[in-house]
Amino acid sequence: MKVTRRTTLGLLAATVATPVFAAKPPVFVGKNGYAINGYDPVAYFTMGKPVAGSMDHSVMHNGATFLFANTEHKSMFESDPERYAPQFGGYCAYAVSKGATAKTEPDAWTVVDDKLYLNFNTEVRALWKQDIPGNIERANNNWPDVLNK
Repeated sequence: MKVTRRTTLGLLAATVATPVFAAKPPVFVGKNGYAINGYDPVAYFTMGKPVAGSMDHSVMHNGATFLFANTEHKSMFESDPERYAPQFGGYCAYAVSKGATAKTEPDAWTVVDDKLYLNFNTEVRALWKQDIPGNIERANNNWPDVLNK
């Protein structure tokens, strides 16, 4: 079989266009360059609200920098990042349930069964809450393939 330059370039383009996830899919990073727009993921569990993190307490996880309000939260995350990291890489859980992706806002959040879910905004969170179990199931079925769309 003769491999032409055109075939080689076509295969290379297809490979580059298809995300490859060595370990985990990427984490959504906000315009400021931080996961969850720089908010502390552990605070949702321990304080029950979004709390801004500090660059003094940062951890690189899954290709993104997470910020924490204090050393204790940073240590908790480092000991069990999968427990505290937002589901679906921090993308809007409702969007993922619909087969799409969208950015998120730190104040549009829900903890369900000890997992953090983020939404585009509080209006979308209200839609998300209308059928949380169904939305989680659909999002789990779409994740991470939705990133290839």
